[in-house]
Amino acid sequence: MTADPQRWLWAVGALALWLALIAVIVWRERRAKAADRARSEALAGAGEGRPLLIAFASQTGFAEELAWMTARALGDGGVGARVLSFADLDVQTVKAADRALLIVSTTGEGDPPDSAARFVRKVMNETTELSGLRFGLLALGDRSYDQFCGFGHAVDGWLRRADAEPLFDMVEVDNGEAGAIRHWQHQLNQITGSVTAPDWTPPAYDPWRLVERTLVNPGSPGGEAYHLAFEPVGAAPVWSAGDIAEVGLPERDGVTPGSREYSIASLPQDGRVEFLVRLMRHPDGAPGLASGWLTQDLALGDQIGIRLRTNRSFHGPADETPMILIGNGTGIAGLRAHLKSRTAAGGAWLLFGERTQAHDAFFDAELQDWLASGVLRRLDRSFSRDAGDGRYVQDLVAAAADEFRDWIARGAAIYVCGSLEGMSQGVHAALENALGADVVLAMLEDGRYRRDVY
Repeated sequence: MTADPQRWLWAVGALALWLALIAVIVWRERRAKAADRARSEALAGAGEGRPLLIAFASQTGFAEELAWMTARALGDGGVGARVLSFADLDVQTVKAADRALLIVSTTGEGDPPDSAARFVRKVMNETTELSGLRFGLLALGDRSYDQFCGFGHAVDGWLRRADAEPLFDMVEVDNGEAGAIRHWQHQLNQITGSVTAPDWTPPAYDPWRLVERTLVNPGSPGGEAYHLAFEPVGAAPVWSAGDIAEVGLPERDGVTPGSREYSIASLPQDGRVEFLVRLMRHPDGAPGLASGWLTQDLALGDQIGIRLRTNRSFHGPADETPMILIGNGTGIAGLRAHLKSRTAAGGAWLLFGERTQAHDAFFDAELQDWLASGVLRRLDRSFSRDAGDGRYVQDLVAAAADEFRDWIARGAAIYVCGSLEGMSQGVHAALENALGADVVLAMLEDGRYRRDVY
């Protein structure tokens, strides 16, 4: 049968448009990195003498934001600053500094962000002499964990054992608490001699309108999950797969709750931000503050405030690089954005776990389309509550150990999204068993193994 020329031209045009969009995303990433280098060099020359070193270890992008705010505050006060990620930090750079400010996040129970893995192994595990260094430390954490600011304390202990001298006591921040941030600003004023606090007002929330809310798993034993979509009221911002949305919650009883963060399940070309939100319930059955408002109280057409935050630590690799995507539950949202951003050039393999196939096969129609197109080369799913299955996603990793080694040998990158407790720990152990702990550590340090877990 002869193909319809018009349909063929439409297909070619659609492919060309998609490749152009991918090229724009790659160009934006390269431009952003070049802009960061130029910005750091400009800030380093803002004052006289040796620039102060600012190093950040960030998992979701917040520590990086604070690092640049810190550098600008110092520059405004006449003190030059050089900004580096822990991923680009080495012992020679630390030794060359006479003053350093370190802004570090903790992930899970006291663990460092993935970007700091190389620094921890190559620098913090070795004996180092830093007697000429004076430092300040801002530690970001969550008091709901036993090891609150655990990595911050580890960095502080390492610096003190190396005979570095603290400029002031470590500043601990619980979930972005404003009072602790103001205390950090006060310490910056002590360095610059300024008497006014720098303006660290966070970016304004942009207005977005709820245009779709769909219960995607009616009858699931795991709780209701909703697919939500919001369209921008004004000009749409630009973001990349892996970025995070901060949702501003309404005031309750005179108190404005802190922002809630969600993995974005869509791309700018979709014209809207999409989330997959599970309705959380307290022991008494009352809905959670954020999930209850988004999935129950908010009406179609209502506007809310959302701001998008760059999360470079979960941005994807080049399109020709194979990707192994691993997740569970609503973590498939962040993985879906990566699948949307790819072509069949490198291909992807998705391993996903949930409760039941009948209710929880999220985005199944899209996954089947990606399989048919070659974007998705392989799809493995486990359903822990189904008779005859009973597996978790880490069991899929263990069962496919040989294939994992083949993909990694071809240069594949691993991206994990979903629950911190249980899933990510189980997947990490399964990866170490399949690939070897040294290989997993090397991939973590090289940025070929990335995690967005919560």
